[in-house]
Amino acid sequence: MIEPAKRTENLKYEILGILRYANEAKAAGKEMLYLNIGDPMHFDYQTPRHLIEAAYEAMLDNRADYADSSGIEEAREAIARDYARKGITDYLDLFVTNGVTEGIELCLTALANPGDEILTPSPGYPLYSMLMEKLEANNVEYYLDESNNWNPDIDDIKKKITPNTRALVLINPNNPTGSQYTREILEEIVELGLKHNFVIFADETYEKLILDGDEHISIASLSNDAPIVTMNGLSKAYLVPGYRMAWAVITGRKEDLSSYIDAIHKLLRARLCAVTPLQYIIKPALEGPQDHLEEMRRKLLRRRDITHERLNAIPGVSCVKSTAAFYAFPSLDIKESDEEFVADLIRETGVVVVHGGGFGQRPGTRHVRIVFLPQEEILTRAFDLLEEFMRKRM
Repeated sequence: MIEPAKRTENLKYEILGILRYANEAKAAGKEMLYLNIGDPMHFDYQTPRHLIEAAYEAMLDNRADYADSSGIEEAREAIARDYARKGITDYLDLFVTNGVTEGIELCLTALANPGDEILTPSPGYPLYSMLMEKLEANNVEYYLDESNNWNPDIDDIKKKITPNTRALVLINPNNPTGSQYTREILEEIVELGLKHNFVIFADETYEKLILDGDEHISIASLSNDAPIVTMNGLSKAYLVPGYRMAWAVITGRKEDLSSYIDAIHKLLRARLCAVTPLQYIIKPALEGPQDHLEEMRRKLLRRRDITHERLNAIPGVSCVKSTAAFYAFPSLDIKESDEEFVADLIRETGVVVVHGGGFGQRPGTRHVRIVFLPQEEILTRAFDLLEEFMRKRM
């Protein structure tokens, strides 16, 4: 018998883990309504034509060589211009990755030693806690404040900073809550990073999908001194999740970060490069027609409003209105765990959501994550079934 590595024993990714319940329901003949999939391409969204053509032309031009490990020049220049428009011009390094996921893993691997502490948001994307397990670092959760539109709880962060804190992860806009953070909160986090000498990992994957309120504020635009790694990509906003085109930008003081950047580049060189022909879509994405974004936001705004109105009309359910991305994270007034609730919901109704415990939450609270990407008729049917299910249990 071949024994697997011990580091894999406690790895969990509940976004896909709940599919075991969905497969049971499907096998039993239930009509399935998937509100768990954060992939626009499963629904009525279309990759912009000019991006498909750019990828096709690169392939026809035989651009199948190994690229520079940091990315092709035209892509990196386009990314730099995009960040300059946000007020970020004095960066130390910029590189292209195979998805934001690879960027996160490379940058955390180059930083965290076994026993180091990384502050991660709760609720937050479960990839980070999985990586902590793999790297044998300590995942220290800080809470987002549901009563303050799911902004980070600064007092809770302060309590959890220790001499072993190496980094703080910031997911803004947030998955799974659909929140975006205020300037005041971001400024306080910058000050904490400077005071305690830790890296801020800013995952800004959804920054072009703002549905309400002011334009997104990139935390790196607030400081030239704080050590910040900003990560973003094309997957969600540009409707190319399977293309895996993303990047990371490092800002801060050179004297503080030069050794860390060197370590990242050792890992970049070892994996050779991001997929070469698909890097040629980055410039046309960032600098070409943006019409699809207006259409996508229009759809999402309507679907967000339906989701918010319907959820808050259901007894035992309350939901903070999402202002970005395509997620809602409603609170449930139930006695059982939210995982038990979700398992029963899927088996009885075919409505697939993810339990809040899969993303982290304050002890004693119950939530589910709902994706409102699907068409309005799918959302309406799903919320009808959820309401009926809750009324029976109440």
